[in-house]
Amino acid sequence: LGMAAPAALQRSVVSPAGRHTASLIFLHGSGDTGQGARAWIKQILNQDMAFQHIKVIYPTAPARPYTPMKGAFSNVWFDRYKICNDVPEHIESIDSMCQGLTELINDEVKNGIAKNRILIGGFSMGGGMAMHLAYRFHQDLAGVFALSSFLNKDSAVYQALKRNESALPELFQCHGTADELVLYSWGEETNKMLKSLGVSASLHTFPNLSHELNRTEIEQLKFWIVKKLPVEAPEAN
Repeated sequence: LGMAAPAALQRSVVSPAGRHTASLIFLHGSGDTGQGARAWIKQILNQDMAFQHIKVIYPTAPARPYTPMKGAFSNVWFDRYKICNDVPEHIESIDSMCQGLTELINDEVKNGIAKNRILIGGFSMGGGMAMHLAYRFHQDLAGVFALSSFLNKDSAVYQALKRNESALPELFQCHGTADELVLYSWGEETNKMLKSLGVSASLHTFPNLSHELNRTEIEQLKFWIVKKLPVEAPEAN
């Protein structure tokens, strides 16, 4: 199979109100779209998640056969053998999507945004994808966030970090204790593993929250985003 350049990912974009000096890439959960994730957050906040200086990009995963849905097509970032933390990762599909998302990062860099002014994260599978992308291929990003997400027990992310010497992007993690799809314990274990491998990681626990987002969580995320990407970027030399 020839390695054709992946088709550019469709995306929904919230432009900054003022001068664009930083970018945020938000990856939706399995079966959703960029437009859907944006609308969900907008519904929770009663407005778009928007910033003075940060462009918010919601890409859509291409449709592919998804094993947990018996091979039916779904908008997923990668395939999984099952939704569980002790199966092997479907590394081929993860790596090919890392290429597609690298194109998205490169587009921002071409627009004059330094990589340490780009944040990436997402909900559920989107957060898992973001951790692969940042910790294996783009360790110079500003940070990573993972909402209701996890990594498999012997994730390629852990293998990469075991060999790593450089500074790593900070991780902002949120998880509901009532999550029955992605268990809280899987998120907690992911957090502990990444910490033990040198990642500065926080885990924000939401009692009674199931596999969903809520307003408090998004407000906390917004606060962290602005802390990692402050308005006054030092001029790039």
